[in-house]
Amino acid sequence: MKLLDKIFKFNGGIQTNPKKDISTKNSIKCLPIPSELRLPLRQHIGNMPKLKVKVGDQVLKGELIAEADGNISAAIHAPTSGKIKSVEKLLIPHPSGLPDFCVTLIPDNKDQWIKKAPVNWKKLGIEKTIKLLLNSGIVGLGGAAFPSHLKLGNNRNSPINTLIINAAECEPYITCDDMLMRERGNDLIKGIKLVQSLLGAKQTIIGIEDNKPEAYKIISDLIIKESSVHIKVVPTIYPSGDAKRLIFLINGIKISKEKRSSEYGIQMFNVATIVAIYRFIVHGEASLSRIVTITGNIKEPRNYEVLFGTPLQSLIQDTGGQKIRNNTFIMGGPMMGFKLPSIDVSVTKTMNCVISAEPEMIEAKKEPLPCIRCAKCAEACPVLLQPQELFWFSKSDQFEKAQNYNLFDCIECGCCSYVCPSNIPLVQFYRYAKSEIIAQSIAKEEADIARERNDFRILRLEREKKERAERNAQRKAENTSEEKSKLIEEKRAEIAAAMNRIKDNEKIK
Repeated sequence: MKLLDKIFKFNGGIQTNPKKDISTKNSIKCLPIPSELRLPLRQHIGNMPKLKVKVGDQVLKGELIAEADGNISAAIHAPTSGKIKSVEKLLIPHPSGLPDFCVTLIPDNKDQWIKKAPVNWKKLGIEKTIKLLLNSGIVGLGGAAFPSHLKLGNNRNSPINTLIINAAECEPYITCDDMLMRERGNDLIKGIKLVQSLLGAKQTIIGIEDNKPEAYKIISDLIIKESSVHIKVVPTIYPSGDAKRLIFLINGIKISKEKRSSEYGIQMFNVATIVAIYRFIVHGEASLSRIVTITGNIKEPRNYEVLFGTPLQSLIQDTGGQKIRNNTFIMGGPMMGFKLPSIDVSVTKTMNCVISAEPEMIEAKKEPLPCIRCAKCAEACPVLLQPQELFWFSKSDQFEKAQNYNLFDCIECGCCSYVCPSNIPLVQFYRYAKSEIIAQSIAKEEADIARERNDFRILRLEREKKERAERNAQRKAENTSEEKSKLIEEKRAEIAAAMNRIKDNEKIK
């Protein structure tokens, strides 16, 4: 093990009040199996998986409920044994507040597993192992929810030299990764060595913020004899946990916007994702649960090991509920998270944290003031954008200009809004502009498709008209030819008849 010292500081970023000690005083707790599990089918980026069960089916723990539909998709498995109650649209934890298809499972409290099938990846080879991972249900558990088998695939032009483990966990309040490292460090290190082998990477660098001394000590002790695994302590500055920012902090490589880190020989995984991959390959366990931080305005904040589909209300109840009742809950961190439409939702693969909003989070918001061009937002922007210009273009619907100022490079980290003295919700304007541009792009694409269809329709009609005319002409020619032949035959018959009459007359004479 080697401790790497050099840090390449990125532009901007902000110092926040971490408030992480609130939920790290107690160990991770496992909730008992709830009376009902509600499993949204869409818990990842990509295609919705294809349903493999029907109402009334009895399923075992780990059994496939919905299989991945295509390469960019993720499967859903039964978190415990029980009976399928329904498949219907229900409320899910999403900023839109719209319902989506969910499978409701009634546990039988036997928690009976299917036959587990560990993966002998060395015997099977990388390609077959990746195919098995496709239906493991494992996605990025840091919040991105990108299907993990794609990152392990060998269909890339550049070899992976460095595996980076994202242990920064930079957003305030969230501590699920911190607690995982403290309590399940052995699984993490075994998973790191496994994934490093799968990728063929020469080295692994664990990037961890300096506000996690307990986790750092535990992981350092576990990798002390590992010559290819290093640890790098990065400063506590938001958003150091963003993939491109962390890569720059660790090795000074700036990933351009049109490229992926794999093109630079780098692949990154979140600590919880690494453990999930390890559990699947070594123990044959699909992705059935995750660690969730529940904190903020809560009587007993802590981290829970929670089955997917567990009602959020079960977690809230187990913590003793809110200290000050306000019924406002945020999924994710305070910077990039969103207000839950209701607590009548279930735990999903993307739910790393639930914050019961503290009074200062929901105090009456100050009215935005005019922009004073102080440039604090530009100083805080970690992507080197010009937020004030993007604000003006977004507000005035000058979307083309906003795009020219690299609107889509914005990672929506919220640093600009955080430092704005005029209280302008800058990120909201950027999200609005992005959604409008995307909507216009979709509308244009649909119009182009409709125009192409119309052009093809016109061409088809003209072709059919031409073919019809040719067929008519051919039939007419054929009919004319038949009529001529008929007339000739009739004439021949008449001539033959006349000749016969002449012969008969001659015989009479």
